[in-house]
Amino acid sequence: MTENTTPHNAHQEPGQEVGGKHRRDKSVQRRRVLIGGASVAAAGGLAAAGLAAANTTENSTAEGTTAASASASESASSSSSSVCVLNAEVTEGPYSLEGALVREDIREDKEGFKVQYTFTVVDVANDCAPLASALLEIWHCDHLGEYSGFVGGNGHTYEDNGTFLRGGQMTDENGQCSITSIWPGHYVSRAVHVHMRVHTDVTLTDDSYTGGEIIHTGQLFFDEAINEEIQATSPYSDNTTPETTLSNDSIYDDEGASSGLLTLTALGSSVSDGYKATITVGVDSA
Repeated sequence: MTENTTPHNAHQEPGQEVGGKHRRDKSVQRRRVLIGGASVAAAGGLAAAGLAAANTTENSTAEGTTAASASASESASSSSSSVCVLNAEVTEGPYSLEGALVREDIREDKEGFKVQYTFTVVDVANDCAPLASALLEIWHCDHLGEYSGFVGGNGHTYEDNGTFLRGGQMTDENGQCSITSIWPGHYVSRAVHVHMRVHTDVTLTDDSYTGGEIIHTGQLFFDEAINEEIQATSPYSDNTTPETTLSNDSIYDDEGASSGLLTLTALGSSVSDGYKATITVGVDSA
């Protein structure tokens, strides 16, 4: 399949080879990244900020956490025990837009279960020190599998403002930022996922940004057992589009946090109460 020849209603990401993964061609691959998870160790000079973010996931089996969440946290911890894991960047897909709003809450009026993301960005070119003043941007589809700016691609027609479930935040001195959104829905050919970019040297405007350089493009994924329960629960169950499982996704390669698998902590006793989602992302600013 050649890039940008797939119609939007197919919801297929560009850059896919038949029977292969959606990986960027080497000619356009900008960086390789380190992604640490829940049990990142102090060895190798990993910054304290990265450790702080990792430690926030250790209480995933606390009272009020569902059994599925506990299982997900254990799985994420065991799969991300390495200090440094290199992972190729992946395609940004056909649904990216420029000029994202810089804001903490990207939900607008969208239905769905809350996800509170905490990202820690560290710079592998600087001994994994926290990367401050970077813009971390995410975007994903709504519970019906539709992206803002491309509504109708998954068979639903409604007003499209071009901004829902898109946005980003600047990292603080600890390399951290938080974004609130909803658990994504699904569409044909892809498992449930979130797109992510990390920008440096941006100039902030009143509510957005200009300029800068994209130093990482990746995708984030969710525990399959928890996602199965969520997709079967209203309002997600209104989406009758066939779903691709995580194990059959064309991008996720079963490498845990190194492939973007989030560590999840339940916010209550039901999946509808939402989740905290954490991940440490290392980028090469050199």
